[in-house]
Amino acid sequence: MNEMVLTDARVLTPDGIVEGSLRIADGAVSGIHAGPAEGESLGGALVVPGFVDIHVHGGGGHDMSASAQDMASAVRFHRSHGTTTSLVSLVTAPVDALCEQLGWAADLAEAGEIAGAHLEGPFLSHVRCGAQNPDHLIEPDLGAFGRMVDAARGHLRVITIAPELPGALELIDAAVAAGVVVAVGHTDATYDQASAAFERGATLATHLFNGMRPIHHREPGPVLASLDAGVPCETINDGIHLHPAVLREVLARGDDRLVLITDAIDATGVGDGEYVLGGQQVWVRDGAARLENGSLAGSSLTMDSAFARAIRNGVDPREASAAASANPARVIGLGDRGVIVPGARADLLVLDDDRGADHSVQRVMRAGAWVADTAQ
Repeated sequence: MNEMVLTDARVLTPDGIVEGSLRIADGAVSGIHAGPAEGESLGGALVVPGFVDIHVHGGGGHDMSASAQDMASAVRFHRSHGTTTSLVSLVTAPVDALCEQLGWAADLAEAGEIAGAHLEGPFLSHVRCGAQNPDHLIEPDLGAFGRMVDAARGHLRVITIAPELPGALELIDAAVAAGVVVAVGHTDATYDQASAAFERGATLATHLFNGMRPIHHREPGPVLASLDAGVPCETINDGIHLHPAVLREVLARGDDRLVLITDAIDATGVGDGEYVLGGQQVWVRDGAARLENGSLAGSSLTMDSAFARAIRNGVDPREASAAASANPARVIGLGDRGVIVPGARADLLVLDDDRGADHSVQRVMRAGAWVADTAQ
């Protein structure tokens, strides 16, 4: 048995912080104990579950849709910021290109590097396309969907669909039958149209509020339909996409609803400048990524920043941890991670003094092994 003991730790469990030691055996948590013990001292640092990001397009200068190498490099960049489980997200493109990209994702999934892929398109609304390339949006097509499922070789985990499009409900049926999580997003749906999608089997909202019809008092649209359906809701907590009150509103509906995502593009970790997303020019200024028409085009966010900002916004650390780890893991059916309990996969983050402001990641453990290239 391969075992290690981490001592002098403040371990964030679902029941609160345990001050003591953490035992790891064969890649899993084998015990959590209060009080002193012999082992590797963490100097009183806070230990939280590894982050699970189910919506990310790039980072560290790497666009996941550019090449297999760029996809892998972007995953490694975000791992250094605490994301131990990733779904690579693919923006709208021609179906042939998406099939190729899904093949890269399948290779990474089969190597144990990622949990699979998220298709953010091409079955989205022209009215609410945001930074999705409108030239490649198409109406729901079962044949095209089948080709993409085959290309992913069992690793397509999530697909975002605009439910008001012709044939969308039938496509939701096909996705659910194929074991793919359906998310409602980039949609101009009415409340009733979005509700019909949830009744049909959709179980997630893609970046709530962003890329969807806004709430109106006579037509509440997909936002309130998502909240009323009780589904988990993605949020981009970068201080640009959403007001902090939105996080609190989602949490008010239940602490299992809030899901933090990055929606990060290749500019993340690089800085302001000109970039390309889905064949469209993107300008990043003061950390905000936008198309020429002003539409937000993803983010320059990392999950450690999203987690720390949530806490600064008044979210309880346990709720912030659930939103960054347990809730997204549950969305994609990964019950073996996202919490620190005996039997869970040992995906762990050692943070700086959590009584400070930034909760920066000092060390990353994935499946019981320390990751070498942790961000500093």
